[in-house]
Amino acid sequence: MEALASNARDIFPAPPKAGLICDADDIFNRAEVTEAVVDILKQDGKENALRKELVGLLMARRKAGMTQIASAFRAKPRAARDMTRSYTWLTDCLVSCAFFAATRRFHPISTPTEAERIALLAVGGYGRGEMAPQSDVDLLFLTPYKITPWAESVIESMLYILWDLRLKVGHSSRTVKDCVRLGKEDFTIRTALLENRFLRGFHPLADKLDTRLEADLFKGTEREFIEAKLEERDARHKKQGQRYVVEPNVKEGKGGLRDLQSLFWIAKYVYHVSDVSELVAKGVLHQDELQQFVAAENFLWAVRGHLHLIAGRPMEQLTFDVQVEVADAMGYSDKGGRRAVEHFMQDYFRETTAVGDLTRILLTKLEAIHAKAEPLLERIFRRRPRVKPGYEITHNRLNVSDKDAFLANPLNLLRVFEEGLRTGMLIHPDAMRLVTANLDLINDDFRASKEAQRIFLDLLLKHGNPERALRRMNELGVLSAFIPEFEPIVAMMQFNMYHSYTVDEHTIQVISNYAEIEREELQDELPLSSDILQKGVNRKVLMAAMLLHDIGKGRDIDHSVLGAQISRKVAPRLGLNKADSETVEWLVRYHLLMSDMAQKRDIADPRTVRDFAKAVKTVDRLNLLTILTVCDIRGVGPNTWNNWKAVLIRALYRQTRLVLEDGMESMTRENRGTKAKKLLREELSDWPAKDLKKETGRHYEPYWQGLHITAHKVFAELLRNIPDDEVRIDLHPDVDRDATRVCFAMADHPGIFTRMCGALALVGANIVDGRTFTTKDGYATAAFWIQDAEDAPYEASRLPRLRTMIERTLAGEVVTTEAIKSRDVIKKRERAFNVPTTITFDNEGSEIYTLIEVDTRDRPGLLYDLTRTLAASNVYIASAVIATFGEQVVDTFYVKDMFGLKFHASGKQKTLEKRLRDAIKQGAERARS
Repeated sequence: MEALASNARDIFPAPPKAGLICDADDIFNRAEVTEAVVDILKQDGKENALRKELVGLLMARRKAGMTQIASAFRAKPRAARDMTRSYTWLTDCLVSCAFFAATRRFHPISTPTEAERIALLAVGGYGRGEMAPQSDVDLLFLTPYKITPWAESVIESMLYILWDLRLKVGHSSRTVKDCVRLGKEDFTIRTALLENRFLRGFHPLADKLDTRLEADLFKGTEREFIEAKLEERDARHKKQGQRYVVEPNVKEGKGGLRDLQSLFWIAKYVYHVSDVSELVAKGVLHQDELQQFVAAENFLWAVRGHLHLIAGRPMEQLTFDVQVEVADAMGYSDKGGRRAVEHFMQDYFRETTAVGDLTRILLTKLEAIHAKAEPLLERIFRRRPRVKPGYEITHNRLNVSDKDAFLANPLNLLRVFEEGLRTGMLIHPDAMRLVTANLDLINDDFRASKEAQRIFLDLLLKHGNPERALRRMNELGVLSAFIPEFEPIVAMMQFNMYHSYTVDEHTIQVISNYAEIEREELQDELPLSSDILQKGVNRKVLMAAMLLHDIGKGRDIDHSVLGAQISRKVAPRLGLNKADSETVEWLVRYHLLMSDMAQKRDIADPRTVRDFAKAVKTVDRLNLLTILTVCDIRGVGPNTWNNWKAVLIRALYRQTRLVLEDGMESMTRENRGTKAKKLLREELSDWPAKDLKKETGRHYEPYWQGLHITAHKVFAELLRNIPDDEVRIDLHPDVDRDATRVCFAMADHPGIFTRMCGALALVGANIVDGRTFTTKDGYATAAFWIQDAEDAPYEASRLPRLRTMIERTLAGEVVTTEAIKSRDVIKKRERAFNVPTTITFDNEGSEIYTLIEVDTRDRPGLLYDLTRTLAASNVYIASAVIATFGEQVVDTFYVKDMFGLKFHASGKQKTLEKRLRDAIKQGAERARS
């Protein structure tokens, strides 16, 4: 007992020399705790009782320290390195105290033998001294030989204390020999050992480990370590997704903390550095690249720290709801028409891009050092591309042979990308460094140069893979330097569930889709677009429009309007003549028109086609807009384009082209109705003439032009001899539209459309389109296209149960209003989105209906609430067109009043709008509760 120390240095480590986020004593007052610890351990008593008292003391100090660090970090939200050092030091104090208690009180040994030595080391992230609020504590108990009973007891006592303190401890007990052996077998263990840090115990043993690791494990194995780390990185990226995934993993995602750590591990292994700053003196990084590394590391650690504090657990993924809270914690604010979270995520993606640049630089340096000589025969016979004068090949990458000569002509800042595409070679990082260091050469004279314009357009149009050059030019800042108007959208996140990429990456994806069509790689998937391109379009105009279509995003003005204004200035600077520039401006201004018409309007209504044709005016513009629309939708995300959208776009294109070439009379209801009836007669040729005449005569004109012949045939069968009290249903997979078609036939009565919407919502169906028609003899026919929760058609095996549930609901066995409440819930991660509600009335979009367009937040029971409200207001719903864009939905209803008239009176419109808004508000409150 007398041997217990009373000096804080004997129990606790000193605070780090580099700054903590607040005063060390505010985090952990070593003097006070030392006195209290000694008082506890001097008592007589069993280990369990003393340990319990000690843990109570340390737990209170741990909570107080954690609270103090968190409070100071919130006050200085960007001081990430101070935050990580503070959590590390607090943990060091707790672990050291546990070691002291275990070795000096619970299992003291006055004269230890050589075998009874132990060294306590921190490994992994804890060893590196980088800890977030919820990080694990990884420990290595190092012994000289096989573990002794004394060491076993010490380790056990220590772990009980740490577990009782609710630390997440990862631990191993090994000899020096074990560490070397296991490090050879497992790269994860080897990496953890690379960052070991001595904490307490017998220091010579830790020194011996470092000596043996360097001599017997690290030396001469640099190449295999690099390859292992790169394999780990590739596997991690494959699992996590690309850099621009909208809910990134801060630790494991592309450009995240693990990538930075991997860089440092490799540098430490190869160059024997203890700090990344030492890589400048070794010529691996330039000073500005070091600053880039430090800035990215600090930013990502700040994000991770706030993420842990907000979640209260070791959360690593920036989900939508948490993005908003992290942005607020880091001091971002709304400005320039954009939300704080969008500014935050733009910075996030810029930092992860910088990490990618640093990775490329370091790996190329290492490649130069560790590349094995190619076999002689391979070097002799392998064909290498011939590069133009001024360039050379360095380690199979395109490099600049004379920097001064290269910079003497600023146009070379573009030509290097052209040479890269021409030869198919990747550009060497040294050449990239040269470009980024001299972006100031791209000035107004450069941009006005005809030769610069030619080179840039050739990059886009000549070599067949413009996306490769654009992505690299974008990452290096060349694209923004050449087109300064592009800079604001670089790494700009669109805070919604619809877009999977940042705006600049989306733009490149759009152009990549176009290139794939041109290379004839998507003929089966995109037959219409492939056919249009094969017949020829103005490629220069189309490419410019794709490059500029979203350039107006991020401001508090319609991005299509602003984008058109910007295009008016930029297109001539790209070398386009006046007529082509005007076409580019038109395409940018109306790049959403075809998508909106196809997805938000009933394209079976001739007025829709007429209005669209009037806007487009020429077949040439129709062709250009169609390609732009298809590439734009496909560029939103990996699964955004589907057969449903393809069918709508093709139908609108086909009908509009017919009108532009043959006139509006080719689209009259009468003509289309006559054709549809003729097709039905052919399909039902085995029917008696009397029944066939009844079927073709019972429907109004909108029915014939609003549905496909397959639906006409189904409804004919459903309506044949139908009793007034029976509901008939047909469920059928519609493969062409990626949906399941549900057809209803029953006696007509008010609110029938609502009942069907409710029944479908109750079974969990996502309605993507729906329309209803009333027959002349008093029956209602309704067709819905539905998808399951995965936005896919229902499997055939699920259809019988689906039918039963729908029939029960329509029969009144289930009260829809009550039953739907349990389903009408918005997920937590989706609640951060702000989707304002807009309701518009349009009496020009259809000859016989008023269009009510409701643009609002999507949720499971929304369509039911809206149709129920309209039905209660004596509104007849002829059809509903549903367009979903992530968390946003646009429901367009084609309606008439109870007298069959349009809603012209503003008073009636305002009353209906108020009722619809009330229904949306009540449903939203229900969904959030």
